[in-house]
Amino acid sequence: MQSNYSVQIEGFAERHFINSFEKKYKKHWSVTLIAIIAELERIDMLLLTAKAETICHAGDVRIVKTKFKVARTNESAKTSGNRCIVAWHTDKQFVYVLLVYGKTDLSGSNETAQWKSLVKENYPEYAKIL
Repeated sequence: MQSNYSVQIEGFAERHFINSFEKKYKKHWSVTLIAIIAELERIDMLLLTAKAETICHAGDVRIVKTKFKVARTNESAKTSGNRCIVAWHTDKQFVYVLLVYGKTDLSGSNETAQWKSLVKENYPEYAKIL
């Protein structure tokens, strides 16, 4: 059954990589962000696609990684390297956007280890889940 969830972009996500998306893509970013939020409002349906996967969960909280493309770009969501890391609170009907990044925002060879480290450092409430 499809549910509508409330979506909140966390301050850390806004201050860091979202600001660089805004500068780089200008008006196309606002359209993209609206689309991301619309997908996350129906995260249960999004998880049925290849654009999202549950990374881990504990109780009523799931950490989910999604893929997205920026509006008016030729890359697909998969090949763009653009990702969102969200905490889905199924009990509260809420999705918190923890991190939005592009492939050039994280350096090094292990992308997963890097975003997990950022989430643990900036969201201690999710450290035990990861």
